[in-house]
Amino acid sequence: MAKSVRFDRQLESLLEEAAQSLGISQSKLIREAIAEKCREVLRPPLSESLAPFIGRIKSKGGRARNSGVAFKRALLDKRRK
Repeated sequence: MAKSVRFDRQLESLLEEAAQSLGISQSKLIREAIAEKCREVLRPPLSESLAPFIGRIKSKGGRARNSGVAFKRALLDKRRK
């Protein structure tokens, strides 16, 4: 599927220079940049990625004693909203 994008002169110059520096076409650079940005935007939140590991580490005190419980509670509160 073809898309059309307009660049100002400065961005066009940067694109041309970067593509040439990498030894790839401008189209390939654009596709790779868009794919990377889309993955970044659509990546699940860190809290979701870490959820299976929360509360797995046991501590003998200090500030980490209740961090697993507190984090689980925060995740549950977020899901309820």
